[in-house]
Amino acid sequence: MNVYSLTLLTCLWMFAQHAHATSDSVISSQVAPGFLLAVIPDTQNMLDYENQRGEGFVLDGVQQFQQQMDTLASWQQRTGRPLAFVVGVGDVWQHQSKVVDEAHVERGVGAIENPIFNFPDRVSQRVLDEEIPAAIEGYRKLAAAGIPFGVLPGNHDYDAMWSAAGFPPDLTIPRSELKRLPEQIGMIHVGGLDNFRSAFGSNGEFFRDKPWYVSSFDGGSSSAQVFSAAGYQFLHLALEMQPSDAVVAWALEVVDQHEGMPTIVSTHDYLNTDGIRLPNPILDLAQADPEGHNSAEDIWKELISQRDEIFLVLCGHQHGQGRRVDLNSNGYEVHQVLANYQSRGQSALDAGATRSAGSGRPPGVGDGWFRIMDFHLESDQPYIEVKTYSSHYQAYASELKDYARWYQPQEQPQLSESAYRARDTFRLALPDFRQRFGPPSFFAKP
Repeated sequence: MNVYSLTLLTCLWMFAQHAHATSDSVISSQVAPGFLLAVIPDTQNMLDYENQRGEGFVLDGVQQFQQQMDTLASWQQRTGRPLAFVVGVGDVWQHQSKVVDEAHVERGVGAIENPIFNFPDRVSQRVLDEEIPAAIEGYRKLAAAGIPFGVLPGNHDYDAMWSAAGFPPDLTIPRSELKRLPEQIGMIHVGGLDNFRSAFGSNGEFFRDKPWYVSSFDGGSSSAQVFSAAGYQFLHLALEMQPSDAVVAWALEVVDQHEGMPTIVSTHDYLNTDGIRLPNPILDLAQADPEGHNSAEDIWKELISQRDEIFLVLCGHQHGQGRRVDLNSNGYEVHQVLANYQSRGQSALDAGATRSAGSGRPPGVGDGWFRIMDFHLESDQPYIEVKTYSSHYQAYASELKDYARWYQPQEQPQLSESAYRARDTFRLALPDFRQRFGPPSFFAKP
């Protein structure tokens, strides 16, 4: 054999070895355990135009928000693991642009004067000029990174928020003695989603012509997305706050159109911090307007428990953390998880803010906290590892020695430190996931 032939054979052998290694690498990457999903809780206080240095605040909340979105958009570069999907659970911005929306006026669901809330003073053009554009700028970072996402409206994202007729405040009670009960301070109601659709509508820049944006209701006030990860295709439903019968019917139809697909439902208000399906008593839309809204318990009974595809529910709104697991109508487990960090203000204290003289609380900003849910579906006992991360502190909750000291007194003072920490770092077992959805597609036998 001459030198040329030997060299050619050597090159062919090296090429074959490289191709084999590349093939092994692709397979290894394909079957690598798990995937990541991020949950962005209420960001309203970071985007609040009043929580900026130009308004005399100690820091720029909008910079904290943009840092959070930068962190999510660059998660793969930072950690080596991409985000398969991101969920925004509502209350994206803070203020409203109307006193009452026209549709509610036409239906006779009006507003009353309430000096305790004085909602007309909250109406501002600056939500349109500053807060919503900042939100769009942040979500553009995810879009530019090619990360699919779903966002739903919280009460602050509605065009109007007002004190509901039929629930007058009791002005005979001294302000210092008032409790957060509708019979004492009144009931809050909301309406109109033009502002929300201007940012996150089905025909807007984020979702128009996206193959993973598969359905919407009322122009995107509720929506559905699909994403692929870890050998499965997932369906995500982003439902408006305490949704109506029509939204529930739409959601059932979407699930049925994606039969057998593991499904995550996100909505703004669903659990309280005790893990009970109860609203904030002064923001009970189903009580203020039963024609237009369903309670969380109604949503459980009429939607979530009725479809075996739904295995996870995510929500925000109520301050703190909570979770529960229930069996649906066929005996399958459904995890329901609350996270909302908007009242956290250690970053403001670090910047020189002082605590409220009355409550002792810091000014709530958010401190850049969000959830990372690490899905491990490759084994016969799938599970989700849940961690909580701050883009401001560049650390997980479990890594900060002062974490409980900073936040426990205002969120869960009755818990021990270890129990409190466990609310932000925990595991959700999925014992029936394989039974419901089969093996990952790349493990399935031909």
